[in-house]
Amino acid sequence: MTNKSPQYLNRELSWLEFNQRVLDEALDPSVPVMERLKFLAISASNLDEFFRVRVGGLSMLQEQGITHPDPSGLSPGQQLQMIDARVRELQRNQYACYFDDLAPQLAKKGVQSVPPKHLSEAQLSFLERYFESEIFSVLAPMAVTDRNDFPLLPNESLSVCVRIKSETDVPANGTSPSEDTEDDRFAIIPLGGTLSRFITLPSDGGLAYLLLEDAIAMFVHRFFESERVVECVPFRVTRNADVALQEEGAADLTAEMEDLLRERRGAECVRLETSTSISPITVHFLLDALGIGKTELFKHPGPLDLGGLFSLATRPGFDDLKDDSWTPQRSTQIADGSTMFEAIASRDLLLYHPYESFEPVVNFIEEAADDPDVLAIKQTLYRTSRDSRIVASLIRAAENGKHVTVIVELKARFDEARNIRWARTLEEAGAQVIYGVKKLKTHAKCCIVVRREPDGIRRYVHFGTGNYNESTARLYSDVSLLTCDDELGADAVAFFNAATGASQPQNFRKLEAAPIGLRDAILELIGSEIERKRQGQNARITVKLNALVDPRVIDALYAASQAGVKVRLNIRGICCLRPGVPGLSENIEVVRIIDRFLEHARIISFHQGGQPRVFLSSADWMPRNLDKRIELLVPVEDPECSERLLQFIDRYFLDNVKATLLQPDGTQIRRTQSEGEPYRVQEELYQMVCESVRAEDQKRLTEFVPHRAPGT
Repeated sequence: MTNKSPQYLNRELSWLEFNQRVLDEALDPSVPVMERLKFLAISASNLDEFFRVRVGGLSMLQEQGITHPDPSGLSPGQQLQMIDARVRELQRNQYACYFDDLAPQLAKKGVQSVPPKHLSEAQLSFLERYFESEIFSVLAPMAVTDRNDFPLLPNESLSVCVRIKSETDVPANGTSPSEDTEDDRFAIIPLGGTLSRFITLPSDGGLAYLLLEDAIAMFVHRFFESERVVECVPFRVTRNADVALQEEGAADLTAEMEDLLRERRGAECVRLETSTSISPITVHFLLDALGIGKTELFKHPGPLDLGGLFSLATRPGFDDLKDDSWTPQRSTQIADGSTMFEAIASRDLLLYHPYESFEPVVNFIEEAADDPDVLAIKQTLYRTSRDSRIVASLIRAAENGKHVTVIVELKARFDEARNIRWARTLEEAGAQVIYGVKKLKTHAKCCIVVRREPDGIRRYVHFGTGNYNESTARLYSDVSLLTCDDELGADAVAFFNAATGASQPQNFRKLEAAPIGLRDAILELIGSEIERKRQGQNARITVKLNALVDPRVIDALYAASQAGVKVRLNIRGICCLRPGVPGLSENIEVVRIIDRFLEHARIISFHQGGQPRVFLSSADWMPRNLDKRIELLVPVEDPECSERLLQFIDRYFLDNVKATLLQPDGTQIRRTQSEGEPYRVQEELYQMVCESVRAEDQKRLTEFVPHRAPGT
C-alpha cells in the first residue's frame, strides 16, 4: 500500500485489508469448514456494502469533478483506481477459496453442489416437478427492447439475462444461428426473494443442492416455447446507496426518508457482476442498458453473490462442521430472584456480551414497562431486531400510561424502513417519538428509567456500546453499564432532553458527548498522558475501537508516541494511523482480532499515573462520529466494574491465535504462537466468564441457608 503522504493510511484501502483478514478466516484450515464458509460469505457481504456506500460515494465525487485529496494524499479518482485493483484481487481470492478449498471439503463431508450434468435420474425428475410447480409459477420474464424498458431491479438481487432468437431466424439446415445477428432479443428474469437460492435435491445422505439460477437455465425454454434460447446467464447489479438526505425544509422526515429509499432503489449502478461465460453480445446489452462502462463490470467463475452462502452455512444440522456452541452466561453480579431495579440499586453492573447474556438489559426494559412505580422511560433506538422484545416493551409501557420518549434514528443506513415501521407503531401506542436530530445521526446507546421509590425519585440508566438488538447481541462483542449513579443519571436526562428539545445541553458532570465536546475531551485525555510522561510518571493509553480515522486524534496519538507514551490500539476495521514508524509512531502497536464474534465494543483507558480512567463509548474515532453524530463517552468509575473492564481489554493484546499486527505500510502480519503458548482472546474471555459462573454455583453449594418460618 503506497500513499503520497507518509502520515496517514487511506481509509478505503485500510478497510479492504480488514476484509482480507475476514477472508483469511475462510482460508484457515484450523477453522471448522462451515464456519469458513460463513466467513467467506461475510467477506462477500462486506464487499457489497463497500460498493454500495464507499465506491458509490467516491464515484459521485469523481463525477462532480472533485480532485481534492483525502488525508492520505489520494484524489477520488486515484482511490477508485487502487480500489479496483485490490477488489479484483480480493474477489479472485474469494473464488479460489470457494472452488479450490471449501467446495471440495464440503463435498467430502456430504454437503455438495450438484452441477446440472451430474444430476441423477431421480434428482432430474424431482427438479422437473419443482420447476413446474414453483419456479415456473412464481417467476416471470420481462422483455427488454431498449434501455428505457430495462426493469428496475432490487439492489444486489440476482437475475438472469436470457438471449433469444425466434425459430424463424434459425437456418433451415439446422446449423447454429450467427452470434452477431441483430435479430436477438433479450428478457430479464428477476429471481426475487421468495424462492430458495439452494434447491435441496433427493440424496442418500448429507445435503445435495442445485443453485436456483442453474435450475432456471436448465428449463428456461419453458418460458419461451416458440423461440430459441441461445444464452441464459446470471447477473447482479449493485447501486449507489450513498444518497444524501435533504433535511432542510422537510416537514415530514418520515416521508423524506421514504423518498430517499425510493431514490436509492433507482440509483446509479456502480457494479455489474456476471458469469465469465457471458457472451460479448450480452455484455454489451447489459452495459448499455445500465449506462455503465467496462470498469464497472466484474466477471466471476462461479456462483454470484457469495454472501448468499451464509444461509447455507447457518442452516440447522452439520454440527460437527461448526464451532462448538458458546452459550451466553448469566451474570454473577445479579442475585437469583432479584429484580433488575434491586440489582442495579445495590451496585453498578458491567456486562460483557455475548459472553454474558444480553437478557438483563432486555429484562430491565421489560420490568420497567410493567412496574407501576415507573413513571417514564427514555430511550434511543438505532438498530433493532425484527421481533424486538425491547420495542414491544416500550409499546406496552406507553399503553400502560407511562411517559415513553424514544429517539428513533431514521437515518440508520439500511435499517431505515424497519425504523420507520417501529416509529409509527410506537406513535400509535402513545409514545412520544423523535425522528432523530436534524443534520445529525443519534448513535448513542442510552436508556433511562425514572422510578418513584420510598425515598424519592430514582433514575436507572443503561449505557452501551452496541445497539438494542437482541439478535446481534449474541454475535457482537459489546459492553453494557447499568447504574443508578445520581450524576450519570442527571447527565443522561440532560443529554436526552437536549436531543429531543433541540437545545444545547448544559455542561455535563461526567459524560462527554459528540458533536459538542467529545473530540476535545479525547485530545485532553491524550494530552494528560503526555504531560505525565514528561513528568517522569508511567503513561499508557489503551484503546479498543472499530475504526480510527480522525486526523486530529491520530496526530495526538503520534505526539504521545513521540513523548514516550506506550499506546496500545485494538482496531477491528479501518485504521488510518501508521504504527511503528521511527520518529513518528514507534511506541504504537495496532492489533486486529477477527474471530467468531464481531468485535464491536469501544473501550478506552488512560493510565493516569496508576489511577486509570476507564470509559465505554458509542463512538469510533472517525470524523463522522465526532462531528456528525450524537455520541456518548461514559466513565466507568465503580472500582469493580473498571477493574473488570481493564481485565477484558488487556487480554486482547495477548492473543497469538486470531490476532494480526498492522504494519507501517498498511499490510498486516499474523501474530504467531512462537511468541508464547496459544492464546485466543475470545475463547479465554468465554472461559473466564464460565469459570466465574461455576465458582458462584460452587459457592452456593457450600453455603448453609436456613429455612425460616413465614413472618420471621
